[in-house]
This record gives sequence, C-alpha cells and structure tokens, in this order.
Amino acid sequence: MNVQFKKGVLELCVLVLVNKRDRYGYELVQEISDKFEISEGAVYPLLRRLTKEEFFTTYLKESTEGPSRKYYHMTQSGRSYMELLIEEWRTFSIGVNQIIKEGEES
Repeated sequence: MNVQFKKGVLELCVLVLVNKRDRYGYELVQEISDKFEISEGAVYPLLRRLTKEEFFTTYLKESTEGPSRKYYHMTQSGRSYMELLIEEWRTFSIGVNQIIKEGEES
C-alpha cells in the first residue's frame, strides 16, 4: 500500500482504536497491522505527539507477560479531535470515490 496513504490515515486509526478502549503501543501496532502493514516505528512517535497534545493520558499497568505496559487513554479533547478527523475523512473519501468512479466510467 502507498506509504503516503498509510501516513495520512494512521493517526485516525490510532485515535479510533484508543477511543474504543485503552490500549498499549504494541497492541495498536498489531491491530492496525491486521488491516494494513505498518512499522512499529510509525506508531510510537504518533503516540508521544498525541499524548503531548493532551489527546491521550497514559498509565502503567502490570503485565503477566513481562514488564509493565504503558496504556493510552482518550481524553475529551482527544474525542473531539477524533470526531473532527472522522468527519474530514468521510468528506475526503466521498470526494475521492466520486473521482475514481468518474474516471472508471470514461
């Protein structure tokens, strides 16, 4: 898949998944990688930025499989930002789909 496509949608995917329930970084990588290939290195800087912008809070939770894990929790401002991105995505994808349809019909 085109790298630029993935970069543009990764932030939205992370926000939506964390909104559903608190997650840790590697869990997000696995969940997204089930749908399209991403590198771990793309997710962690994004998580740091979203936390710095106060869209997420973090907490540590003990793990039975090793060291404690840092979980990400959606804040209210994060929810508002996610809703804005979802609306922008819907508008954008409708426009792209219309252009594709028109191009395929010619």
